[in-house]
Amino acid sequence: MTAPQDNPLPKLGIIAGGGALPARLASAAQTAGRAVFVVKLDRHADDPELDQYPGITARLGAAARILDAMRDNACQDVVLAGKVARPSFTAIRPDWRAAKLLMKVGMKALGDDGLLRLVGQELEREGFRLVGAHEILKDLAVSEGVLGTIKPDDQALSDARHGLRVARILGQADVGQGCVVQQGLVLALEAIEGTDEMVRRSANYRRDGVGGVLIKSSKPQQDKRLDLPAIGLTTVEEAHKAGLRGIALLAGGTMIIDRSAVIERADRLGMFVIGIRPEHDGDPEND
Repeated sequence: MTAPQDNPLPKLGIIAGGGALPARLASAAQTAGRAVFVVKLDRHADDPELDQYPGITARLGAAARILDAMRDNACQDVVLAGKVARPSFTAIRPDWRAAKLLMKVGMKALGDDGLLRLVGQELEREGFRLVGAHEILKDLAVSEGVLGTIKPDDQALSDARHGLRVARILGQADVGQGCVVQQGLVLALEAIEGTDEMVRRSANYRRDGVGGVLIKSSKPQQDKRLDLPAIGLTTVEEAHKAGLRGIALLAGGTMIIDRSAVIERADRLGMFVIGIRPEHDGDPEND
């Protein structure tokens, strides 16, 4: 009698935007023995590493084609990963399926958290299981405490805590996921331009004295399987160029891509990276 084989891991569909994260997820899934199928979003997915995986390229508004392709290729789990610039209705060019989706959420929520939540709900309604990137790459999620060898001083911690309060308020309004604070002053808020451009802009308002802090936070109402904010090497480089002393990230609500490389680079640049929680959850650990 032949022994039963272990059930294979469910096939993973990756809806890929820009940056390195989608390819990292595909590689991690394959290493774990999981088959993958990649939907590269046209004009958003920009990592050539994705070309080695089976998949298609589809425009953002081609919802029916995307769903049909994932179903035809036996995807069971689906992850949304990578940067997607907030689109206009014209840029989306919605097919009948996407148009139906947009009618549900309303144009006022186009490209924001409300639309993402609805996309997630539609995927689940179609029978797919929505998973978060941090469920596939276990070291993505930021833990609480100092992550490198550089520790923030009292002023930097004060700026980080103030910035987290500001970022959470910004997130509640479904606007952005970060800000830059220096010596108690908010130098920049993140909106449609994205983190790196916000950091570059903050340098125009830098004050004399000790440098500021970049703060990143998920939105309080955010589904953690969808669009958790992430930083990578580029963010560290831009923060250093802008004269910032460090980066504070909401513990459990943000991600680091290439964690070891990011922390190593921050250490070499003399910058701290810390995971913090809202003050009512307790102070960040510095040990």
